[in-house]
Amino acid sequence: MDNYLIDRNLLSSITDAFRYFSVITVTGPRQSGKTTLCRKLFATLPYYNLEEPSTLAMIQSDPKAFLTKHNEGMIIDEAQRFPDIFSYLQVLVDEQQIAGEMRRKFIVTGSANFALMQHVSQSMAGRTAVLTLLPLSTQEIDLVYPNTSTDMRILRGGYPAIWKIDDEGRNMLLSNYYTTYVERDLRSLINIKDLSQFHTFIRLCAGRIGTEFVASSLAVEVGVSVPTIQSWLSILEASYVVYRLYPYHANIGKRLTKTPKLYFCDTGLAAWLMGIRSQEQLAIHPLRGNLFENMVVNDFHKYFYNRGERPDLYFYRDQAGHEVDLLQVTPEGLLKAFEIKSGKTYRTDYLDGLHYLQKVLKERLVSTCVLYDGEHEMFQSFDAYCSYRSFFKN
Repeated sequence: MDNYLIDRNLLSSITDAFRYFSVITVTGPRQSGKTTLCRKLFATLPYYNLEEPSTLAMIQSDPKAFLTKHNEGMIIDEAQRFPDIFSYLQVLVDEQQIAGEMRRKFIVTGSANFALMQHVSQSMAGRTAVLTLLPLSTQEIDLVYPNTSTDMRILRGGYPAIWKIDDEGRNMLLSNYYTTYVERDLRSLINIKDLSQFHTFIRLCAGRIGTEFVASSLAVEVGVSVPTIQSWLSILEASYVVYRLYPYHANIGKRLTKTPKLYFCDTGLAAWLMGIRSQEQLAIHPLRGNLFENMVVNDFHKYFYNRGERPDLYFYRDQAGHEVDLLQVTPEGLLKAFEIKSGKTYRTDYLDGLHYLQKVLKERLVSTCVLYDGEHEMFQSFDAYCSYRSFFKN
């Protein structure tokens, strides 16, 4: 499958931003399709990749001359290789604004890390649109492969290159992706003395998908300190490998958990780290339900990021054991609740947690819905249920 055949949902957000900003920053994990999308959308702009040593050396030697060499602007790829570029862009953009023009346009992409985002926030506040491109969503995959099974969607995840190749190639690509990330990107960010300990850490993280992340427990299993675990997790988050979903906190007279849940940005990578290599393995794996939940929660994040918005998502769990998988806070401060089930047959007991939450949140809760792997659907404000495949289409 050719990447160019996939219509990315972020495209309209980038197009809108291009009208109002001289600089557009597109971040996201490696191989999520940033370069493909930007080169397709801005095909007339000159393209420079800072992964190329000669290009990097050229911009480092004279940044201003490099940035002004084309009147129309340029695409600058892999900007994390030279985060100081944003300081020079700030001066250039300010000069253009003083002159009352937006002649040069800069499309800057990067696999986010601390240095990159720190420079963006410090130098480019109010001067750039910052957009995030995550791997392919269920909706985007359906445009090309609508009949793909749920288990194959979980195994393949959302990296566009994965959808070009067969299963054997998929496992090789994920292995290479992980090795490249650890051996090059990660080591450039932090000093890992014992790489085997980090391998253990990230695999244990994969085995904790959809569960509460307790750093002290992982520290004991890996054999490192709690601050080390917290540092490693922060790096994984900054690199779009994992993210934490935080519990909903409100004054509702209940003792609520304060520990976040852990998810991977790509289920394909998570399944590979678990040692799952085939649909047959996945079908009987005890964490299949967790991976399904991870995939659906990812789709919520992708939906909002593709609209240029930050997701306002949480989960509910109190110390009495009541839990709801996902809460979405609306712009008005109201709540929508979702229960995620990997079963193919809808059951009324899927609603138990949602019914409890209705009693707790009362008028603050404006809708409840079960997202599952079946076909029968009922769309209504409360007690709705529908296929995870069709939810964002309605």
